[in-house]
Amino acid sequence: MRVSVIGCGHLGIPHAAAMAELGHEVIGVDVDRDKVARLNAGECPIYEPGLPELLAAHTSSGRLRFTTDITEAAAFAELHFIGVGTPIDADGRSYDNSQVFGAVRQLAPHLDRPCTIVGKSTVTVGTTAEVTALAQRIAPAGADVTVVWNPEFLREGHAVEDTLRPDRIIAGVVNTEGEKAIRAVYAGILDTGVPIFVTDPATAELAKGAANTFLGLKISYINGVADMCEKAGGDVAKIVEILGVDPRIGAGSMRPGIGYGGGCLPKDVRAFTASAKQLGADIAVDLLLAAERINESRTGTAMDLIVDALDDRQLWGARVAVLGAAFKPNTSDVRESPALALAQALRRAGAAVTVHDPQAVANAAARNPELDFTDDLPGALDGAELVVLATEWPDYQQADPQALAGHPANAVLVDCRTTLNPEPWRAAGWTVRQLGRPGK
Repeated sequence: MRVSVIGCGHLGIPHAAAMAELGHEVIGVDVDRDKVARLNAGECPIYEPGLPELLAAHTSSGRLRFTTDITEAAAFAELHFIGVGTPIDADGRSYDNSQVFGAVRQLAPHLDRPCTIVGKSTVTVGTTAEVTALAQRIAPAGADVTVVWNPEFLREGHAVEDTLRPDRIIAGVVNTEGEKAIRAVYAGILDTGVPIFVTDPATAELAKGAANTFLGLKISYINGVADMCEKAGGDVAKIVEILGVDPRIGAGSMRPGIGYGGGCLPKDVRAFTASAKQLGADIAVDLLLAAERINESRTGTAMDLIVDALDDRQLWGARVAVLGAAFKPNTSDVRESPALALAQALRRAGAAVTVHDPQAVANAAARNPELDFTDDLPGALDGAELVVLATEWPDYQQADPQALAGHPANAVLVDCRTTLNPEPWRAAGWTVRQLGRPGK
């Protein structure tokens, strides 16, 4: 098929490259001319494992190209994916769908033949109906423009894998033409046995928010349990093991830490909470707000642990290395990063903070220029009195504490992701604290 992908960010670039990998002819559309030039040169502007190779292969073959001209995409493609951003609105609760409607307003006047618009952005319930009415009103093809909502379930750091080998595909459709289009564009994936759920648009729109909100609830729940362990002297890691063997629960996404971040979970939990309120599901609102409050408290919880780990020593003037700036490993995304929030809190407390990250230094420095950053891990650790693990990059898990020179004899490691084996660090002379786990 001939496919366009409108919006080339963390969602659109992997999706465009994956569609080309599936054999489609693909044109990506973005308003950023510099980004489009880089993409056409085969350069990847975001960090995502496996994406640079896929992008280079298909821009070289001619199967994938990018443009700033949406009329070119309208003339070229028979199916148009909408993958623009839907950030949180000014009210701090609901989605700002203006980019979705803006993309449709630009695209639809040039749709003069039957085609399908496929929304992938995470949106408010009812958006499909509004987009359909708008597109059919202003498109020359009128009612021959079909709109389907096909929410993405990508994990940053796994976007290529999750696009080419997803665990499910959801299609919110209103007619057989929409279902046929989805089955055709994803035929190469569906043929491998990946399940497809064909639903009404409202169910598809709710499904993405429900999935991300459940992850947020699960993370907040185990963080609440970690707080209980901290007070009682229990071990949250053992509790995760115990809960994880229960098939009704499972250990996935149940790692205690400093909370969820990024461009999806925070806004999706807030927006899903707002939808529950709008729908009058007041008890659900109370549950969801509790998850938000736990997540928002994690920086304070981590600071309390750090102060306790330092005993009588002061944060003011202490040399601190914060390991991690991205909101999670295997991405350069720093949106709503708990690691950066913690680094800012340490700086406000008077510490001399240096933040290290293997991939996200440039983005983090642009977002938080008041902090000091480095991509030199030994340099960040050298002489640090306090090391705070804030993002669970494999680089940090593989570090040999015996080889870390220059740290004071009473240096402290605070593992805010509860991911390191503390014993080698303790054997090397470090005081180690982990959220929800006993021992120093």
